[in-house]
Amino acid sequence: QVQLVESGGGLVQPGGSLRLSCTASGFTFSDYHINWYRQAPGKEREPVAFIANTGRSSNVVNSVKGQFTIYSDNAQNTVYLEMKYLSPADPAVYSCRVRIAARDYWGQGTQVTVSS
Repeated sequence: QVQLVESGGGLVQPGGSLRLSCTASGFTFSDYHINWYRQAPGKEREPVAFIANTGRSSNVVNSVKGQFTIYSDNAQNTVYLEMKYLSPADPAVYSCRVRIAARDYWGQGTQVTVSS
């Protein structure tokens, strides 16, 4: 079955960095695009980044340009979200999503906390 597993979250000080991973199984990884989303407490889930199935095309939303980078390792069936200069605006549960045959599959999410 389709499965996405996020990891890499944790507690980081302001200005620090984290690298999140989204490891996929149960489908042909190189056939589908992957998105990262985040949801902060009391807020709606919002898209953060996108990477095409080939890994050659990617994008991050304007609010995190220059701060977040998305890339993939198709050999490892994994998409990464590299985050730097983390601030109090960034704490959230970060999740990845794949859409297959008009159905969305989500991982369980990984918590990012920014605190001194």
